[in-house]
Amino acid sequence: MSNTAIETRSVVVEREIPYPPEKIWRALTQPHLIEEWLMKNDFKPVVGHSFHLRADWGAVDCQVLAVEPNKTLSYTWGAYDLKSVVTWTLTPTAEGTHLRMEQSGFRRDQPQYYQGAQGGWQQFFANLEQVLARID
Repeated sequence: MSNTAIETRSVVVEREIPYPPEKIWRALTQPHLIEEWLMKNDFKPVVGHSFHLRADWGAVDCQVLAVEPNKTLSYTWGAYDLKSVVTWTLTPTAEGTHLRMEQSGFRRDQPQYYQGAQGGWQQFFANLEQVLARID
C-alpha cells in the first residue's frame, strides 16, 4: 500500500490571547459558551464522552479523547466521511495565553473539508475572542 493513501494534513490556528488559560478553558469546555462561538452542543469535559455539535448545515459527531484542565483538550470530529481530531493546547505566556488548535486527519482526497476547515476555524477563533472579551 502506498503512503499517499494514508497521508493526512492538519489545519493549525495559533493565537496569542490576552487572558489566562483558566478563562479560555471555560470558553472551550462550558456548553453555553461553546454554543456562542462554535455550535450548539452537549459537551462534557470527560474522557470518553460522546457529544454532537449542531449547525444549520448538519451535525458533527465527537468523542472526548483527552482532558487536562487549562492545558489540553482533544476530541474526535467526524462529519460526513471526514474523520479528524481537534486538539487544543493552552500555554501560559507573560501576556496571557498561547492558544493552539490543530485539526488533524484531512485526507488528500478531501480538499473541500480541508479548505472549509481553514476558513471555518478563522471564523470560530474570531467568535471565541469576542466571547472571551465579554465574559468575566
